[in-house]
Amino acid sequence: MLNWLRTNKIAMAILTVLRVYLGYQWLSSGFGKITGDTAFSAGGLINNIVANPVTGPEGNALYPAYNWFIETFAAGNVELFSFLVMWGELLIGLGLIVGLFTKTAVFFGMVMNFAFLFGGTVSVNPLYILIGFFIIVGGQNAGKIGLDFYFRKFIASKAKSTR
Repeated sequence: MLNWLRTNKIAMAILTVLRVYLGYQWLSSGFGKITGDTAFSAGGLINNIVANPVTGPEGNALYPAYNWFIETFAAGNVELFSFLVMWGELLIGLGLIVGLFTKTAVFFGMVMNFAFLFGGTVSVNPLYILIGFFIIVGGQNAGKIGLDFYFRKFIASKAKSTR
C-alpha cells in the first residue's frame, strides 16, 4: 500500500485531487478571514479554550500542557495568533493547490487541525487530518502534478552544477 501511494500514477492522480480539495478548503477559509467584513480574531476560540478546557469523565483536563500554553502565551497574544491563523490557512491552501512544498504545507495544516482538536473543536478537523495523512504518506508522489516536480528538478540541477 505504501509503495503504491508513493509510486503509482493512479495514486498520484488521487493524491492530486485530495491535495487540491484540501488546499481549496484551507485557501477559502483563510481568504475569508483576511478579506471578511469584520476583522478576524482568534480571541473567541482562545477564550473558549481557557474557559472550557477539554476534560475527561472525571472532570480532569485531558491536555494540561496545551491548556497551559493557551492560558499563558496565546491568551496574551491574540493578535499574533489571529495573524498566524489567517495567513497560515491561506498559505497552506496556496501551497497545496499549486503543489509547492506540499509535505510542508500539509504538515502545518495538520498542526493547525490538531491544535483545534485539542481545544475541543471537532468540525472538519478529523477529515482534514485523514486526507493530510494520505498526502504525507504519498510523499513526493503527492506533488508530482504540481510545482514540487519542477522545484525538485531545479534543485537537482543546481546541486549537479556545484559539484
